[in-house]
Amino acid sequence: MRFIPLFSGSSGNASVIEAGDTMLLIDAGVTFKALSLALASVGISPERLNGILITHDHSDHTRGVGVIAKKYGLPVYANGGTHLKMEPYIKGLPFSSIRMFRTDEDFYIGDINILPFKTPHDASESVGFVFTFKGKKLTYMTDIGCFRESMLNIAAGSDLVFIESNHDIEMLKNGTYPYYLKQRILSDRGHLSNDNCAKALIKLYETGVRFAVLAHLSDENNTPEAAFNTSSVALEQAGIEDMRIVVAKKDAVTGIFEI
Repeated sequence: MRFIPLFSGSSGNASVIEAGDTMLLIDAGVTFKALSLALASVGISPERLNGILITHDHSDHTRGVGVIAKKYGLPVYANGGTHLKMEPYIKGLPFSSIRMFRTDEDFYIGDINILPFKTPHDASESVGFVFTFKGKKLTYMTDIGCFRESMLNIAAGSDLVFIESNHDIEMLKNGTYPYYLKQRILSDRGHLSNDNCAKALIKLYETGVRFAVLAHLSDENNTPEAAFNTSSVALEQAGIEDMRIVVAKKDAVTGIFEI
């Protein structure tokens, strides 16, 4: 498998996963122009895509879905709750391009097996994904207010985990966001803090995970250094020295990861 985070942050999210003859876009929360430029920068033509997978309906994950799907005739895969809520972003999409999956039931797109699993977030029917291909496993989970035991079991033994490390708690509490928004982000259906991401990584390590990409950093309430250092220090204090951590970039391609 190849995994390419194109954008990851509170202002927009999109990634590519490729295995065998199958290439999929995960979310399209940026403009069509930005998405096209990012794909071109890694040598991908949108015509090569076999479809778009959507985690949930929020605009930073769906903003560009309708445009790219209609322009290239791409099927859009989402559960019923997400399809219903993201209708404003996919108006005019042909019925033949709408694909429904059931949360917690796996399916195939081409060569890739996909398991959509429920995630704790204040969207209609938010999910993460487990991708498997020839014994390799990647777990993709952003926009998670907390890290549940069920999610640990699902992600156990992954070759790569793409996990939210959204905010530094003190930066958020002392920042300019209104009180209601701070409470939403801090809730169990909001976003995962750096501290809670670090705790999750320690648990994931115990299942065999050795590579994590920290994702969906807040523009205002986090920095790449804060996210990286929080997890690094926690892992070191737990006696863990062989877990690789990369911080996903908010507005540029993070890299191409071979699994």
